[in-house]
Amino acid sequence: MTLLVLEPGVQCTVQAAPRAGFRQAGVPASGPADPLSMALANRLIGKPSGASCLEIAFGPASLRATGDLQVAVTGAIAGLKAGGRALPMHATLNIASGESIEVGPARPGARIYLAVAGHLQAEEFLGSASTYLPARFGGHNGRALQKGDILQVSEASLVPQLTTPEALRLPPAAAYALRVVAGPDMQEDGDAFAKAVFHVTPRVSRMGVEIDGPFSALGAAGLRPSSAVFPGALQVTPQGRGFLLLPDGQTTGGYPHVLQVIRADRHLLGQLRPGDSIRFLLRTQAQAEEALRAKQALLKAWLADFCL
Repeated sequence: MTLLVLEPGVQCTVQAAPRAGFRQAGVPASGPADPLSMALANRLIGKPSGASCLEIAFGPASLRATGDLQVAVTGAIAGLKAGGRALPMHATLNIASGESIEVGPARPGARIYLAVAGHLQAEEFLGSASTYLPARFGGHNGRALQKGDILQVSEASLVPQLTTPEALRLPPAAAYALRVVAGPDMQEDGDAFAKAVFHVTPRVSRMGVEIDGPFSALGAAGLRPSSAVFPGALQVTPQGRGFLLLPDGQTTGGYPHVLQVIRADRHLLGQLRPGDSIRFLLRTQAQAEEALRAKQALLKAWLADFCL
């Protein structure tokens, strides 16, 4: 069975579990920009959280199945159709052979996840099938999908019809309050920055998200010796803007690292789109750990194999 790409949208890639253990060699983890949404999509069709999935940035996109297929769509809010009929997100869906799956534009949110029952064939590299675009490895020939691409999908047994529990449907928005801990280069004026509002610029990719705002409140300027950075790091560039790292972001950097988005909120970064507003809520390390335990406990009953 195959999926024919009719329209890939702005960017559609194959993503899977992150690529672990190679940051010391300069290889980012990659994987989904919004891992929670991908895990939910895979759960609806009976697959592990890290199974290969399509990550569709902004949409619209469409694909045609050459056999009967079950799919699930989660993430950014978008219209969904197959065979001309409207379908819901966050549900196990049956698609008949020859039908086209049509995903509308994402709004709000930035990334949509389409999971398919059966094994979605993808190139594995360093233990993961996730696409890393800058180095062109993983996924489908190491690149974003193009019109006319054909994806091989193995046959799979039917799975029960499921819907995502309401408590786990965390809808994207146009305004975000992200919990953060202080980075190694943050200076004293925490009260000033906590009252500030920042905005996402048009520079958005899987490497990171540029944001504009009163960065003088963070007291950061100049360059630092290069050091390790991770997804969720907020660095301040010489141009006076912030850059939030996403899964394909660099492994080291010399810009001041002023904030770090806590692990419990990091999945939200994959849904940031140009124009969205952000407020940063400063937390202690202990508070960040408690927030992670609380969210992991919320997810555990439905996503037993998933870790934020």
